[in-house]
Amino acid sequence: MTAVLADPRSDLIPSIEALDTRLRWLSAWTVHNANNLRPKRDGMKVGGHQASCASMSTIMAALYFHALRPQDKVAVKPHAGPLLHAIHYMLGNQSLEQLQRFRGLGGMQSYPSRTKDQIPVDFSTGSVGLGVAITAFASLVQDYCIAQGHMAEADAGRMIALMGDAELDEGNIYECLIEAYKHDIRNCWWVVDYNRQSLDATTADRMFRRFDDIFETCGWRVITLKSGKLQKAVFARPGGQALEDWIDNCPNAEFAALTYQGGSAWRERLLKDLGDQPATRALIESFDDAALAQLMTNLGGHCAETLVEAFAEANDDKPTLFIAYTVKGYGLPLAGHKDNHSGMMNAPQIEGLRASLNIAEGEEWEPYGGLGANAAAQLKAFVEASALGAKGPEHSPPAIPVPARLPVPEGEEQSTQSAFGRILMDLARPGDPLGDRIVTTAPDVTQTTNLGGFVNRRGLFRRSELKDVFQAARIPSAQKWVGNTAGQHVELGIAETNFFLVLAAFGLSAPHFGTRLLPVGTVYDPFIARGLDALNYGCYQDARFLLVGTPSGLTLGAEGGAHQSINTPLIGMGQPNLDYFEPAFADEVALLMRHAFDHMQQADGSSVYLRLSTRSIRQEERADESWEADALKGAYWLRKPASGAEAAVVFTGAIAPEAIAAWETLGEDLPGLGLLNVTSPDLLHRGWSARRAARWTGKRPEPSHVETLLGTLSPRAGLVTVIDGSPSALSWLGAVKGMRVSPLGVDRFGQTGDLPDLYRTYRLDADAIIDAAAELFLES
Repeated sequence: MTAVLADPRSDLIPSIEALDTRLRWLSAWTVHNANNLRPKRDGMKVGGHQASCASMSTIMAALYFHALRPQDKVAVKPHAGPLLHAIHYMLGNQSLEQLQRFRGLGGMQSYPSRTKDQIPVDFSTGSVGLGVAITAFASLVQDYCIAQGHMAEADAGRMIALMGDAELDEGNIYECLIEAYKHDIRNCWWVVDYNRQSLDATTADRMFRRFDDIFETCGWRVITLKSGKLQKAVFARPGGQALEDWIDNCPNAEFAALTYQGGSAWRERLLKDLGDQPATRALIESFDDAALAQLMTNLGGHCAETLVEAFAEANDDKPTLFIAYTVKGYGLPLAGHKDNHSGMMNAPQIEGLRASLNIAEGEEWEPYGGLGANAAAQLKAFVEASALGAKGPEHSPPAIPVPARLPVPEGEEQSTQSAFGRILMDLARPGDPLGDRIVTTAPDVTQTTNLGGFVNRRGLFRRSELKDVFQAARIPSAQKWVGNTAGQHVELGIAETNFFLVLAAFGLSAPHFGTRLLPVGTVYDPFIARGLDALNYGCYQDARFLLVGTPSGLTLGAEGGAHQSINTPLIGMGQPNLDYFEPAFADEVALLMRHAFDHMQQADGSSVYLRLSTRSIRQEERADESWEADALKGAYWLRKPASGAEAAVVFTGAIAPEAIAAWETLGEDLPGLGLLNVTSPDLLHRGWSARRAARWTGKRPEPSHVETLLGTLSPRAGLVTVIDGSPSALSWLGAVKGMRVSPLGVDRFGQTGDLPDLYRTYRLDADAIIDAAAELFLES
C-alpha cells in the first residue's frame, strides 16, 4: 500500500484552504442559482443543501486534491453532491451548463449518480447509509479480484465513504460492520462529517461517545479530529485547558446556537462560565469578537493541516473511521442554525458572501474568481497536478464468452430450483471458463436454495484459509466447504441488505476493477422485500447480477404465510434495470440462465431476477426449439390456440400442472382453447407499454410481443390468468386487446398446509381455473 506522504510543495496547505473557499462558494452559488435566478415554470422550490456542502468542503478539498490516488474510489454523502460537481468543474470534467441546470432536466442530479450524472461518479448515493456500506463490500470485491489473480496487489485502492453523522443512525451501517469484520476487510476509509445536526434535530451527545468502542471492536482504527491547529495552540496557552474542557462538555445544541449567534454570544457565555478563572478570562479577552468566533469554530474538519496529517497517519490498509468535527454551514451566514439543513441564503446574504471573496459581479461561475491572476494560475496548476487530475476513465473489459446453450438437467420431474442448482453445479466443473467468473452469495440460505453443489466444487472465498472441521474429522456431511483465496462463494449472515449490497459491489467489478465477474445471489423469495432499498440502490447504479428468489409463493406449502411471497412478481415488474422471469420447466431455467449471463454483460443489458420454486413437476416434452425465442420475449403458446379461439388459459411458473389439467378438461367444451405460458410478465408489460408510448414519442409503433400472441384469439375472447403471486401481475393482459379477464392469484397472506388444500383455499387449482372460465362465458 502506498503511503499518503506529506506533499513536498510548500503551497500545500494554502492551496487546500483556497480550494476549500472556492468549493464552498461554487456549491452555494449553484444552489442559489437554481432556486433564485433560473426561471421557474412550476413555482416549486428546487432545493439543495448549501449548509451540508459547507460542512465538508475542507474535507473534500484535502481528500480530492491531496490524499486521493487514481485507484481510490469515493462515495460522497448525498447532500454534498454540489461539492463533487464543483470539484470536477475545477478539474475541467464538468460543464458550466450542467452546474446551471442543477436539479433541472438533463442537468446535474440532486445526489451523485453513476448513471445520470456526466461527471465520473464511483458510487451512487442518495439512500442514506447504503452509499457508505457499499464501500466496505467494494473492498471485499477488490480483495477477491486480487486473490483470484484478476488484478495486482499494487493496484489496490481505498474504498472511501464521506458520510454525514446522521447516517450512523442507519441500521444497515452496523449490519455491514459485522459482515466486514467477518471478512477481514481492508483498504476502507469512512470519514464522518460530524456537524451534529440532522434534518430535524441536533445529534444526541450521548450516543456519539460510543462509536469509538463500536468501530474499534470491529477491528477499525478510529481517528478523531476535534480541534484544528488554532484551537490546539490556544489550548496550550495559560488558561487554555479550561477552555478545552468547556468545549468538550458543551452540548451539541448549545454549540450550534452559539455558532449561529456569533462572537459576542460566545464571549458572553464563556465569560459567564469561565470568567472567574483569571488566566482563562484573559485568554478569552485577548480575542475580538470575530477572532473569538473563528477560534471556537476552528474544528478538525475545517483545518486543512489537521486533515492532511490525519490522512497521512492512516497509511496502511487497516479500515479507518475518521470522526471530523465540523460546523454545519461553516463559513456561511446560516452556520449553526437549526433550520439550515434545507435553508438557503437570501439575496443579501449571498451577495455579502460574494463580496467577501472579492468575486466580481458577473464572474460568479469563474472557477478561480476572486483571485489575482498569479494566485489563480498557481491554484490551477496545483489542481492539474493532483493525482485526481490524472485519473483515467473507468474500465471496460471484454465480455466473458457464454456458451450457445447450457445443459438441461435430465429428469421427468424437476423443480426449477433444483434445475438451477444442477446447471450451476455443471458450470462449477474445474476449468470451465464461464464458471471461473461466477461468484455466488446468499444470506445464510446457501444449502436451501441449491447453491451447495457449486460451493462444494468451487469453495468459499476467504483471505485466510478456513478448514472444514467436519470433513477433517470424517463426519459425513453434504457440505464440503473449504475456505481459501481460490473460493468463489461469499458466505453471508442473515441480513438481506448486506446481501444486495454485496451483489451490487460485485456487479460493479468491471468498471471499478477491470474484472468482469458474474455475481449470482440466492435469497428466499419473500425476503427480497427485506432488502428492497438495497436492491433498488444496486439497480439504480446499473450494477449487474443474477438474483434468484426461491422458494416462492404459496407453493412453498407447509412453511406457512410469513415465507410465502405474494408481491414479488410486482417488485420484479416495477424495478428498473432488473428483468424478471419466472420459468416453469427445467429447460426454461437453462435457457434463461444462459440469457442472463449474456444480458448482464451487454451495454444495454441489466440485472436479471429469476423467481423459482421447490415444487417438482412433470417436464414438458418438446418437439423442437421453436418456443425458445418467444420464451425469451416473455411468453409462448404451450398449447397453440385455433385461429379466432374464444378463450385461453394464461399461467406463470409452478402452477403449470393445474393450468395444463384445466386446459385438458376445458378443451372438451372449448375446442381450440389456447394455453399461454408467461415466462416474464415484466417483459410482456414493458413491451406493451413501449408500444403505447411510441404514439407520443415519435417512434414508429411496432406490435408488441403480447399483442402478436393474443392476436391469434378472437377479439371477444376471454382470458383466465393464474399465478402463484399477486393476480395483478397478469390481469392487465385483458387491456391489450380489450378482452375479458378472470384473474386468479394470491392477494391474502398464506398459511400452512399441503398443496391441494392451499391451492383449493386460494383458488389456484384446476377446478378454480375451470370455474373462472365458466364465469367468463356466463358474464358474456
